[in-house]
Amino acid sequence: MKASAFVVIAEFQVKPGQRSAFLEIAQDDARHSLADEPACRQFDVICPDGLGDTVIFYEVYDSRAAFNAHLETPHLKRFQSAFPPLIVEERPVRFATRHYP
Repeated sequence: MKASAFVVIAEFQVKPGQRSAFLEIAQDDARHSLADEPACRQFDVICPDGLGDTVIFYEVYDSRAAFNAHLETPHLKRFQSAFPPLIVEERPVRFATRHYP
């Protein structure tokens, strides 16, 4: 594995009672990202303890260009069309550079 990578952290506040539906479409996006995009190294869907209906995506790509390619995929388009009625808020996406591992 390369030492540096492009990290994307997306965070969503899901409507009460909609977490299962949101997780289903999120897992579809994550599964396809890992299976269909060779430059997607990791795609975690996380529900932090104590934060209610918050869901976080932790995504790792080879580069910014690889993430930009992800933005054009059919699975992301499906997710983007399905999630708006399930959330209260989509928080600003954060980007980072991973230096280790």
